[in-house]
Amino acid sequence: MNPIEMLKSDHDKVRALLTKLTDTTTAAIKTRQQLLEQIENEMQVHTQLEEEIFYPAFKDAGGKEHDKMFFEAVEEHRAVQQLVMPDLKKSDPGSEQFSGRAKVLKELIEHHAGEEESEMFPAAQKAMSKEQLQEVGERMDKRKKELQK
Repeated sequence: MNPIEMLKSDHDKVRALLTKLTDTTTAAIKTRQQLLEQIENEMQVHTQLEEEIFYPAFKDAGGKEHDKMFFEAVEEHRAVQQLVMPDLKKSDPGSEQFSGRAKVLKELIEHHAGEEESEMFPAAQKAMSKEQLQEVGERMDKRKKELQK
């Protein structure tokens, strides 16, 4: 199991859900609520996998060189989990405020995923052996199945 392919697949899934969410209108209250719940569930599992398994392995493999990317990624997760998502969940799904917050969430996630895919993942592939990546991927796959139960 390739952990980078797994994470990219998660990114693609969340991007698609966010696009659906931001394409809704203020009349689509039930759809917005369902999409937001799906997005939150996907992001919780993905974030746990990254923070528990992938990021520590990435940081260990690159030492000081990877510290900046590691800490920035963790802070981006924190911003989404503790600031943007709670505000969005408190918003009336039939409001323009919800629309604006959904767009901000989408932009943050796209920025974060884009940085991981263009900087962190190539650095991980360079710093880690195929065997290390395989082992990280297997641990992530096992943990993902536990978290999705």
